[in-house]
Amino acid sequence: MAKPAQGAKYRGSIHDFPGFDPNQDAEALYTAMKGFGSDKEAILDIITSRSNRQRQEVCQSYKSLYGKDLIAALKYELTGKFERLIVGLMRPPAYCDAKEIKDSISGIGTDEKCLIEILASRTNEQMHQLVAAYKDAYERDLEADIIGDTSGHFQKMLVVLLQGTREEDDVVSEDLVQQDVQDLYEAGELKWGTDEAQFIYILGNRSKQHLRLVFDEYLKTTGKPIEASIRGELSGDFEKLMLAVVKCIRSTPEYFAERLFKAMKGLGTRDNTLIRIMVSRSELDMLDIREIFRTKYEKSLYSMIKNDTSGEYKKTLLKLCGGDDDAAGQFFPEAAQVAYQMWELSAVARVELKGTVRPANDFNPDADAKALRKAMKGLGTDEDTIIDIITHRSNAQRQQIRQTFKSHFGRDLMTDLKSEISGDLARLILGLMMPPAHYDAKQLKKAMEGAGTDEKALIEILATRTNAEIRAINEAYKEDYHKSLEDALSSDTSGHFRRILISLATGNREEGGENLDQAREDAQEIADTPSGDKTSLETRFMTILCTRSYPHLRRVFQEFIKMSNYDVEHTIKKEMSGDVRDAFVAIVQSVKNKPLFFADKLYKSMKGAGTDEKTLTRIMVSRSEIDLLNIRREFIEKYDKSLHQAIEGDTSGDFLKALLALCGGED
Repeated sequence: MAKPAQGAKYRGSIHDFPGFDPNQDAEALYTAMKGFGSDKEAILDIITSRSNRQRQEVCQSYKSLYGKDLIAALKYELTGKFERLIVGLMRPPAYCDAKEIKDSISGIGTDEKCLIEILASRTNEQMHQLVAAYKDAYERDLEADIIGDTSGHFQKMLVVLLQGTREEDDVVSEDLVQQDVQDLYEAGELKWGTDEAQFIYILGNRSKQHLRLVFDEYLKTTGKPIEASIRGELSGDFEKLMLAVVKCIRSTPEYFAERLFKAMKGLGTRDNTLIRIMVSRSELDMLDIREIFRTKYEKSLYSMIKNDTSGEYKKTLLKLCGGDDDAAGQFFPEAAQVAYQMWELSAVARVELKGTVRPANDFNPDADAKALRKAMKGLGTDEDTIIDIITHRSNAQRQQIRQTFKSHFGRDLMTDLKSEISGDLARLILGLMMPPAHYDAKQLKKAMEGAGTDEKALIEILATRTNAEIRAINEAYKEDYHKSLEDALSSDTSGHFRRILISLATGNREEGGENLDQAREDAQEIADTPSGDKTSLETRFMTILCTRSYPHLRRVFQEFIKMSNYDVEHTIKKEMSGDVRDAFVAIVQSVKNKPLFFADKLYKSMKGAGTDEKTLTRIMVSRSEIDLLNIRREFIEKYDKSLHQAIEGDTSGDFLKALLALCGGED
């Protein structure tokens, strides 16, 4: 079993088996493989309940007792994914890594993802053991083989990592941190072209502690995370490698949680990746990976494996996982600490919100009005001019253009635009031309008119707007539709969902800071509700979630974790259902990280077959002057592609041009 660092707690899911007897295990395995067929249950039960060190002793005993190689016997008896998994567990970790790398560079083509995963994540000691194991197993030099199979800066960084010489001193020089920040900035953002050697030297050699401080300072100095600069300055496999290195510097367990999620999401399973990670991390940090997986993806690693695999292969993977964090008593206390820390970060974060649309310099409403009139006059319409002007003016400037247009031409600009453009482009451009409160009021009206109600739109708007924005929406709704928003909500919704929406629509959320004593009382209030008492639970949650200030709610959610050992979002999803659940989850996510909430909504509007143009338009219009730049950063951080790329791949024509103009750039 791998030994944790001195003073560190063991975080693997596989432990030494008490009362271990290698001869007895060898005999049991021999019996399981003897005769016709094999007892796969017995094989997986023994191998997954022994540490790697103990498995090596079983291999030795098997050879002594039967004069046969155990791995060869297992290969003969087993097949497919189950065989690859069991055989992987039987190899010493360094030899398992060596086999993976050998396979990745053998034959036609190279599995760059495997190379990146292993070489970006291993410690100095693991790297030295890997090089030695490769030499022993294949009588070849690993560095020479990698050089022969890769090229360019990608090759250079792999060779640097392969040396296993990353600094390990925890004492960090502030002066060197500042120097590295400056060197990276000058090598990328400030340079015509990119000095890749600087990125390789700093990211390939500095200690993890040092680099974490470099990344923090880089964000403060440049206004963008190091990942954004890497994406902008590097490309191809070299870019992917450097991003993997950064992720492992920040959190190796989070890197593997993400790799596991991607290996199982969507159609098909990347079994090689799944096997490699489950084998290699089972005695290192599987518990940490599980915690982060559960918190980040709102489902347990165990449940995802269970739903994505089958047979003995599934049983073996679940044994390696070590427990279901969705089962009662399993999720915490470990993952509670992760969730608690995430709320702590949310509470102390002071992120400056930035939109992508700003007031135009040298603004001339007279010239803009004339240009728009010309673009719509005569045969055909100049959509490019319309898009260029409207997406590059602030909303206040657009209102001036509307007034100037009417003064000059005696015509209503909105009416003219409606007659000249259509479809998704029309909805986007006309939305941009409306004052924000009137736009939101119109979206709420549309969500409630006709057959059926768009509950998601109601939740998205009312759960995320500030008090001032809600009050402005109420006034706009009354002015435009001669009916109060509250009356409209009352007639179109019902039950607890109606009560939640009306509470949010009052715009009376407290605006002060946190009150620790009150936060503890509030947390106790929602934690004390008996499971199954749905009505009481929903009422208590509504009283607190719809009225308390954001800073106060962050503290309530932390105290809730202490009292219940559950994250509040997990509890809502477990105990509630339907629109009530969705509304409360939206409030919690908005309190925690509003830009991330909108990034998730944008991603879902464009994933899969078809595009939800209404949601896409609504968010791009409403957030363009508030926090769309922050949303872009959250989008690329979570989904590994830029919002610009997602829009480009999912829309077309003039609608695409207008959306990209609002997006404001490629990250």
